Amino acid sequence: MAELKPSMQGFMDLTTPEYAHMFGFLQADGHLSQGLGQKGRLTVELCVRDVGLLLRFQKLTPYYSNISERTRSTNFAATHTSVVWTVCSLEARTTINELGLPYGRKSRTIAPPRGKFSHRDYLRGLIDADGSVGFTSKGLPFVSLATASSAVASFIRDHGRDVTGAERSLKRNARDGIYNILYTMEAAQRLAADLYYPDCPALERKRTAAGALAAWARPADMRRAATRRRWTEREDRLLLELGDPRTAAEVLGRTSRSCGLRLWRLRTGRASGPIDQ
Repeated sequence: MAELKPSMQGFMDLTTPEYAHMFGFLQADGHLSQGLGQKGRLTVELCVRDVGLLLRFQKLTPYYSNISERTRSTNFAATHTSVVWTVCSLEARTTINELGLPYGRKSRTIAPPRGKFSHRDYLRGLIDADGSVGFTSKGLPFVSLATASSAVASFIRDHGRDVTGAERSLKRNARDGIYNILYTMEAAQRLAADLYYPDCPALERKRTAAGALAAWARPADMRRAATRRRWTEREDRLLLELGDPRTAAEVLGRTSRSCGLRLWRLRTGRASGPIDQ
């Protein structure tokens, strides 16, 4: 991939893979704080081993910024060293804020950008910040994302379905109200290959983990779950026209339960309906 030359005019152009990835990461792991008047700052704090990503962000930002080290004790270690990237420019902060990174608390309110943007690069930024890529304790490949945002949860569900064919239901867990969207085995392999394509901008250790997923092969004695038959636009249109699950089941060769559930989702807006011609 050719090296991007940052400019104030092109800063945070989300059709560019580097900025789409950067913005996804900032939404999940960045923090915008506001001071008196026009004062404020954008900060991202990471473990020192991930300083390479902050150096990349600094290089992509045509405004003054600095990276500093911070060492403190935590609940997990007597001493923990992190790196903090800080941008104070009002113009830079305004651009990022208008794209969809709020000031202050944001976990439930962030959402995918409204304009054109590179979907898989943006999603990879979210996963680099708040997701996981690797193998379970049983050696199965997985890709997951934890988010408090309904809009972000819906976005990864839709992108994951388009790439892998796997449907995921969305439900906040009872303990902390977080959505945990998980893909395993072949679905995880397909999603990781889509997101972490060659030479993509990424957190290096997660790029390495994503690459390792490709080597997994399903054991011969492991049963494969039946592939779910996806609804087509033609089927959705017929289902809505018929309006009766039992009749639709006979016409479409599906179960009444499947047709009833799909009809309910279409009527309540929980699934996208067919586009009118």
